[in-house]
Amino acid sequence: MRDVTIGQYYPANSLIHRADPRFKLIIMLLYLVMVFFCESFFSFGFLTLFVIITVIMSRVPPLKVLKGLRFVIIIVLITTVLMILFYRDANAQPIAEWKIFRIYLSGIYSSIKLAWRLLLLVIMPTLLTLTSTPTELCDGLESLLFPLKKLHFPVHELALIMSIALRLIPTLIEETDKIMNAQKARGAKFESKNPFKKIKAMLPVLIPLFVSSFRRADDLADAMDSRCYRGAKGRTRMKKMRCHAGDIIALLLWCAIFVCILFLKYNWLGWSFIPLLGI
Repeated sequence: MRDVTIGQYYPANSLIHRADPRFKLIIMLLYLVMVFFCESFFSFGFLTLFVIITVIMSRVPPLKVLKGLRFVIIIVLITTVLMILFYRDANAQPIAEWKIFRIYLSGIYSSIKLAWRLLLLVIMPTLLTLTSTPTELCDGLESLLFPLKKLHFPVHELALIMSIALRLIPTLIEETDKIMNAQKARGAKFESKNPFKKIKAMLPVLIPLFVSSFRRADDLADAMDSRCYRGAKGRTRMKKMRCHAGDIIALLLWCAIFVCILFLKYNWLGWSFIPLLGI
């Protein structure tokens, strides 16, 4: 459980850490849209190259970032295997066949692209939480959604909920480890290979975890009441957000990358070598 890195902040002195959280959120939204426009292996590799450069610039240890993919890789592997086994292509001959299962070369390509897309969708949001504190993300989201206040949308409350949720993820992970260790000391077995026994063994963990979560929520509500919290009206920030030239350059760079991804997908100029860059 300690390998879950979403919600954890890794302090470092890097350009990514010092960047304006508003620009980081905009770039993240642009990136998530960009991933779904990748279709060829070349476009996936092109985007992955900039992801690797971003990770290096963040000065976060690569293993720290990859730890966040540990549980996702299991889901990706299961999805990939199922897609390979049940993929159907009426215009192609299977390269292998056994009973009801048929394996197509196009199915293998599609499953690899799906796995690659899922990993890309997870790694950058993980890097965002590693390089931004929950307070920064909360302030950045509230600033971006500020126009919605004219429509009486609870912008501050939404940002506050997100900030509290991010802060509680590491706390709940630590609490889960403590409960599991306590249950192991009482003879509980969580290493069973039988999935039904493993689910049954998790029940003594989930119930105390829910009780502890509600208790923490009550304590947090009492703490906010004792500090006279009455919503966003009249509240100010200790640190003012200011954008710099580097933030604008980074946004323009990722916009250029997005344009390149779109060009690789649609080939507006009809260049003949574009289809040769990938499947």
